[in-house]
Amino acid sequence: MTDPCIISCAITGSIHTPSMTPYLPITADEIARSAIDAAHAGATILHLHARNPANGRPSADPDDYMAFLPRIAAETDAIINITTGGSAIMTLADRLAPAMRAEPEMCSINMGSMNFAMYPAAARITEWKHDWEKPFLEGSEDLIFKNTPRDIAHVLDEMGAKRGARFEFECYEAGHLHMLHHFVQRGVVKPPFFVQFVLGVLGAMMAEPEHVMHLKATADRLFGKDYRFSVLGAGRQQMPLAAMSAAMGGHVRVGLEDSIWIERGRLATSNAEQVTRVRGIVEGIGRRVATPDEARAMLGLKGRDRVAFTR
Repeated sequence: MTDPCIISCAITGSIHTPSMTPYLPITADEIARSAIDAAHAGATILHLHARNPANGRPSADPDDYMAFLPRIAAETDAIINITTGGSAIMTLADRLAPAMRAEPEMCSINMGSMNFAMYPAAARITEWKHDWEKPFLEGSEDLIFKNTPRDIAHVLDEMGAKRGARFEFECYEAGHLHMLHHFVQRGVVKPPFFVQFVLGVLGAMMAEPEHVMHLKATADRLFGKDYRFSVLGAGRQQMPLAAMSAAMGGHVRVGLEDSIWIERGRLATSNAEQVTRVRGIVEGIGRRVATPDEARAMLGLKGRDRVAFTR
């Protein structure tokens, strides 16, 4: 409870589709504006994906990222964290291309392969904005997100060793913590580790308090004092698990990538709305929100002067 609390905000992601909510940022201008507003509301870290501006489909085109990254960097001092997960339908080379071009301070990395099932969401939508959405969601019934140990080692080398990025280690179940520990033992990654417990994806651990406790106990045993943890509760468990994490001395992640809701039955109108809500939770239990520079020091980041989208 002594650390200030890092609020990560995942702005658009690659899971939700435009037919699910009119508030999902799609174009470069929408992503930039939403990210800037989230930072002004208190987000310490901005976790970023891109979309095809014409139809909202997840994009791995570095040009789509470069259309909003410089603007966000110019108007905020937030830490910019670029996905290497992209979308499960992308190749590893495609997923890595934006981060390799931008050379950010942070990247996300999924610590294993897994089922990533989004198809139940298709049954809840009756009107589709774009032709790609329904088959994209329904196809996830037979979809594996691939990140083998060789894939992970490649990402760690390209983004960590060669470009100096630190990582948001996304762990969807306890085995992913052991995979991270394996790379620690290999000497490939060094502390401090920023571990994101990702709960609520069909194919991994559900968003339940017992799972948070189990993951925390496992990480304590594996990493001791060398790590900091954050909790991502997908869907309706976003705020309850954020409150739990903050009360345990951890950090929190919100954003329209993870949940399109602000409360039961009401869509969030922006990422900033979710950040404002979780900031109230964090401060309400007596913690202070970390500034970007405090988080840079806590996580050992290289600094924004060494990224490739501000020069």
